[in-house]
Amino acid sequence: MNVEEKLKEILLEILDIKEEDITPGATLLRDLGASSIDMVEIFTAVENALDVKLGRPDMTKIKTVQDVVDHIQTAQRQKESVS
Repeated sequence: MNVEEKLKEILLEILDIKEEDITPGATLLRDLGASSIDMVEIFTAVENALDVKLGRPDMTKIKTVQDVVDHIQTAQRQKESVS
């Protein structure tokens, strides 16, 4: 399962949304209705599911689904370079 698919699965589990609502440009807070608590749950679930450490992302820069995907992929590359 790739990053996008796993993130979609997590978003569907945590948020009360439909699969078609999840697009790369969808904003987490406005379009998908995520709260700050939901954001913590999402990032924790991603870390556990994909075995990456996302740290404390700058939430002012992570607004869309694609932003989350990019952040995850950066964390994965950093993990691989350390290994």
